[in-house]
Amino acid sequence: MPMTRIADKYLAKIRRHKRVRGKIKGTKKCPRLSVFRSNKHIYAQLIDDEKRKTLIAVSDSQAFKVGKLIAEKALKDLKIKKVVFDKGPYKYHGKVKALAEGAREGGLKF
Repeated sequence: MPMTRIADKYLAKIRRHKRVRGKIKGTKKCPRLSVFRSNKHIYAQLIDDEKRKTLIAVSDSQAFKVGKLIAEKALKDLKIKKVVFDKGPYKYHGKVKALAEGAREGGLKF
């Protein structure tokens, strides 16, 4: 019985992620800023969906710091100012919101 609940939660997470990803797409000029949250760390990637390439990846335990780092790298290395934010299956609060605010403060627009 408990395995069914775990499977249902996992399937609900997959459905939420597909719903978000179906609406957004990253390009070379405006890549997708994808967020992944683990228990200890938060990861962010800039992805070009047309070529299926990760342009930049950053991780740390502090979400705001990750947002600022990815913004600095995007501006300095790739000259990218505009991105599409992909929160994945997560709600826009807590670590995900802090990452977004850090990226905005770092200079990215979305």
